[in-house]
Amino acid sequence: MEVETCLRKMGLVLPEPPEPVGHYQAFVRAGNLVFISGQLPLINGALTHRGQVGSDLTLDEGYDAARTCALNVLAQIKKALGGFQRLRAIVRLDGYINAATGFSDLSRVLDGASDLFAQTLRERAGHSRTVAAHSGLPLNAAVEVVAIVEVE
Repeated sequence: MEVETCLRKMGLVLPEPPEPVGHYQAFVRAGNLVFISGQLPLINGALTHRGQVGSDLTLDEGYDAARTCALNVLAQIKKALGGFQRLRAIVRLDGYINAATGFSDLSRVLDGASDLFAQTLRERAGHSRTVAAHSGLPLNAAVEVVAIVEVE
């Protein structure tokens, strides 16, 4: 099933890919890999989840922030490839969680991104991943997600 059809069935819409918030490229292709720069929970230029998970935000809100980041990863993939037909797989996912001291459910927060990929990309969603806590992220975002994808 087409990615955007899956999203619509979930009540989601693929956003416009966010512009970088600094001096870098949103994605860079090297051979059959596309490296997608850190995606924040931005929709139409507005940060949807701000602050630390575990103090300012709940685990569920952190999960939603990661899911929004994943939507932006998909938007960047579409922009880089002109669609999803040439996407072979999400290879690597790195999640950075703006977490309160002592908050340890980092993996459950990043599941927001992994679950969205599984629901929309199916067999192309399998990936390795790392998740780490940070005391702050750009724009005070709750989550940042970086991805490496394989293309044909």
